[in-house]
Amino acid sequence: MSQRTLGLSALLIGTPDWNDVLARTLDNFECVTGTMHRTDPATGLLSLVAHAGIPPQVLPMLLPKIDNIPFGKGIAGCAAQRKEAVQLCNLQEDLGGVAKPDARKTNVQGALAVPVLGPDGKVIGVLGIGKMQPYDFTPAEIADLDACAALIAPHL
Repeated sequence: MSQRTLGLSALLIGTPDWNDVLARTLDNFECVTGTMHRTDPATGLLSLVAHAGIPPQVLPMLLPKIDNIPFGKGIAGCAAQRKEAVQLCNLQEDLGGVAKPDARKTNVQGALAVPVLGPDGKVIGVLGIGKMQPYDFTPAEIADLDACAALIAPHL
C-alpha cells in the first residue's frame, strides 16, 4: 500500500467523518485544499460532503457554486463525466475551459480530481486536491489518489 493511502483505512471504520478523511488525504499528498463530493442519486449532481483549505474570504461566494456540481462542469464535474483523473498544472492559467472563473478566486494552482467509482463502474463521487503553486501531479500520484478513491468508495 502506498504511503499516500496511510491512515485512510482507520478513518473509514463505522460512519466516516469525511472532513477527517479529506484532511488525511491532503496531508498524505502535501496539499492544502480539497473537496469531496458524492453523487446524489435523486438529482444526479455531485453534492459536497467535505471541503478544506478554501480561503475564508471566498468561501461564502464559492460554497453555493461547489455545493452541487453537474457532471461535466469544473474540474470535479469533468472527472465525473470522463470517469478519469483531471488535472491542471495551473488552474489560474487554464485556457481549456475546465476551471470555472470563480475557482480562480481560491488561488489554487495545481489541481487534481479523480472519480470515486462504485462496484458497477458508476461514478459515486469525486475526490479533489490542490496546491497553491503550479504543480504537475505525477502518474504515481494520480494512481495513488485513485487508490484513495477506491478505499473511500465502499463508504461513500
